Amino acid sequence: MGWILVLLAAISEITGVIGLKKYSEQKTIRNAVIYMGGFGISFALLYASFQYLQVSIAYTVWIGIGTAGAVLLSMFLFGEPKSKKRIISVLFIIVGVIGLKATS
Repeated sequence: MGWILVLLAAISEITGVIGLKKYSEQKTIRNAVIYMGGFGISFALLYASFQYLQVSIAYTVWIGIGTAGAVLLSMFLFGEPKSKKRIISVLFIIVGVIGLKATS
């Protein structure tokens, strides 16, 4: 159950990042709700995961998934550069998250 909560928290964080990007471009109520709602739900789900997982592991995996997801979505949705170095760096983050999941 803890891993499901962390995954949902990371997805919500990515939603918050998308909302933040859209809100920075166009300050509408809709974009503000996506931005604040995504981050708010993310923190609530992360907090709930602490009942099942160690805080250090849950937090690190949440940050890793959120970071990798935000970078990948920014590259593909918002036209940020898609260099080899950026993609390799994201792969390292993903490998680290998988390693933490596998050892806990």
